[in-house]
Amino acid sequence: MELSKLPISRKLLSLGPIILLYISVLNEFDFNYLSLKYFSFNFPYILIFYWSLKGEGRLSYVLVFFAGLINDVVVGLPIGISSMTYLSICVFAVYLRNITLRPSLIKDWFFFLFTILVTTSVFYSILVIFFYVKIDYYNLLFNVLYTFLFYYFFSYIFGYYLNLLRRTK
Repeated sequence: MELSKLPISRKLLSLGPIILLYISVLNEFDFNYLSLKYFSFNFPYILIFYWSLKGEGRLSYVLVFFAGLINDVVVGLPIGISSMTYLSICVFAVYLRNITLRPSLIKDWFFFLFTILVTTSVFYSILVIFFYVKIDYYNLLFNVLYTFLFYYFFSYIFGYYLNLLRRTK
């Protein structure tokens, strides 16, 4: 018997994006110890955008909100700011899903760039204006650039996973 046909493994497979989201917000992994100064990307943004766009409701907004709260606690940000950003990414992805007649990875990819530019701008504007946080703009620029580039790579991995989920139904 195939493992993906078992009821418990099917349930675990369907919870994969949520589990991965919580692992990614709890584990603030950074490449500073590898001497890669400006190499960082925001994996939760990629995960939330993709699964809100293609995941057919597998990523609950309440769970995304709580993941943002956990991220704020782990990183030390004001409570609620990451939740607002994560939910904004969900809104952009759902908007794109609703207006798209013919899905295309390239169009999704560039809309993702627009999404992370808008949400990151609002996120850091709030931090600077209200909380007087000092920003390293080079780090921010490279973070957005690498997040944008890695979306293309992770969309293939998530697409394969989504096809696996659809086959187990």
